[in-house]
Amino acid sequence: MSEPTRELRLTNTLTRKKEDFIPLDPANVRMYVCGPTVYDFAHIGNARPVIVFDVLYRLLRHLYGADHVTYVRNITDLDDKINARALRDFGAEIASAKLSLNQAIRNVTEKTANQFHEDVRALGCLPPTVEPRATEFVLPRDDGKANMIELIQSLIDGRHAYEANGEILFDVASMPDYGELSKRNLDEQQAGVRIAVDAHKKNAADFVLWKESSADEPGWEAMFRLADRTVTIRGRPGWHIECSAMSAAYLGDVFDIHGGGLDLIFPHHENEIAQSRCAHGTEVMANYWLHNGFLQVEGRKMSKSEGNFVTIHDLLHTEKFGGRKWPGEVLRLAMLMTHYREPIDFSVRRLEEAEYLLRGWLSDLRLAESPSVDEPDLIFMSYLKDDLNIYPAINRLSELICGVGRGASAGPTALRILGISPFEYERQIAADVFAHEFNKDHLESEINRRLAFIREKNWAEADRIRDDLLKQGIQLKDGKDPATGERITTWEVKR
Repeated sequence: MSEPTRELRLTNTLTRKKEDFIPLDPANVRMYVCGPTVYDFAHIGNARPVIVFDVLYRLLRHLYGADHVTYVRNITDLDDKINARALRDFGAEIASAKLSLNQAIRNVTEKTANQFHEDVRALGCLPPTVEPRATEFVLPRDDGKANMIELIQSLIDGRHAYEANGEILFDVASMPDYGELSKRNLDEQQAGVRIAVDAHKKNAADFVLWKESSADEPGWEAMFRLADRTVTIRGRPGWHIECSAMSAAYLGDVFDIHGGGLDLIFPHHENEIAQSRCAHGTEVMANYWLHNGFLQVEGRKMSKSEGNFVTIHDLLHTEKFGGRKWPGEVLRLAMLMTHYREPIDFSVRRLEEAEYLLRGWLSDLRLAESPSVDEPDLIFMSYLKDDLNIYPAINRLSELICGVGRGASAGPTALRILGISPFEYERQIAADVFAHEFNKDHLESEINRRLAFIREKNWAEADRIRDDLLKQGIQLKDGKDPATGERITTWEVKR
């Protein structure tokens, strides 16, 4: 049984019960969360699991110590659309061996991956302990960490996978309790199939571990030892195997918590479990499975056809939603005002409610005279440790911040656990006003002048312009266009 200060209870999708959280090793609490596919900018639905599991990460760090929690969130840069774009834009370089396929994919995805990092940082999220990219775990690695090819080979060796028609497929019939997470048994899955079963599959539910690439598709050379022969298949991995490889690489064969959106329960998480358990010979992949609920926008399912598809970047930097930009702190608080397992209606009204609350907290915190204390309020923590019951915790937080004495001083500590800073909200508002009032034409002119000085190698003048703008609250950031390699300069308000 965990210590009283660690009495955390979580709803486990695997058992459909709320359970006491008891880590495998309190000195290294381990959590894996499925991250974004960096083909395009992350939408607001993608933000929900990032925010929810950031709060859980912060809570675990508080309970067990910041150095005793390992949080892995992957980046999926393996996707047929990404592969096709890499081949289109860098096919000649790949063919001539000037670029590897992984390098070409990195060039394609660097902009969207960087934007994702900027977006979630604006939402107040801590970086994970490790953020592996799927492309880095396809082939055997020099460091000996788990990878997709060797995991697939383990499944073949254990008679859980077979080759057919240029594919390596997982044999679901080889796992008697397949479907335990989603509560779908094999017979129900077969009966529910509405499309013709591929002739080369043994079972309708069998899924791809490795798929052969055609001549005009990019791929990796992979050799597999079958029972009667060895085959080399130039291809690419199936969707599910990447998370099995990356979680094992950093968290081991069995770890504490696996999280993600409700939509991932089947087939993604179900198939992760099948691969990992059968490859490693374990009874579980993770002891606790947590899933956040679906998100709607203004009462409707978010889709481009509905006209309500909105990215995190749109909300932060454009007036597409509600006719204005929204500070990251407002977006974060609005997301947390609904229990993570419940569906959420993301609306302008909800954002306005969150902003009103933040303004009230900011006003009261400015009046508070007592310093913050190390430990948060016990009532606040009792809500938070009850399956992240954040909404009543927020109400308690309002009582603390509006209160006096020790109660008021406990407010800032509680805010830090939720990852919310009213003062950061104030800074974001001030920065947005400043940027609106700043003469952007003058700024672009100065940036272009500086780039001209750099081309002339007149570093003194280039540095002078950079320093002058910094004094005005504008920080320049130099980089390279991933597609062209040309120098580009972006800016942000630092005042």
